[in-house]
Amino acid sequence: QVQLVESGGGLVQAGGSLRLSCAASGASGSIFRTAAMDWYRQTPGKRRELVADINSAGTTTYADSVKGRFTISRDNAKRTAYLQMDSLKPEDTAVYYCNLISYGLGVNYWGQGTQVTVSS
Repeated sequence: QVQLVESGGGLVQAGGSLRLSCAASGASGSIFRTAAMDWYRQTPGKRRELVADINSAGTTTYADSVKGRFTISRDNAKRTAYLQMDSLKPEDTAVYYCNLISYGLGVNYWGQGTQVTVSS
C-alpha cells in the first residue's frame, strides 16, 4: 500500500518561503518513476485546485496564480516530490495535498495534507 506523507507546512509572513515535501512509502521505484506528482491546495468551501504538476519526464506545469513563485521538483531515488514556495501571499493560505497518479498503471494516491498559513 502506497502512503504519501507531506511535511514542511507552517505559518509564514507574506513574502516568505516554505518548502513542502511529499515522501512516498510503499511505492516501488518503477511506480514512482513513471507516475506524475501533483500538488493541490484547498481552502474551506472551495474545490481542490491543482497548483503544480511534474510528469515522469520532469516536465512541469503550474497554475497561473503561482507561476514564477513556486517550483515543483522530484527526486526519484528518494521517492520524494517537493514544492518550493517563494514570495508567499496571504491568498496562498490553504491545506496543500500531494498526489501520485499514473493512468497507465491505474494508481491514484493522496497524502493527508499539510497546512500552509501566510500572514499579512
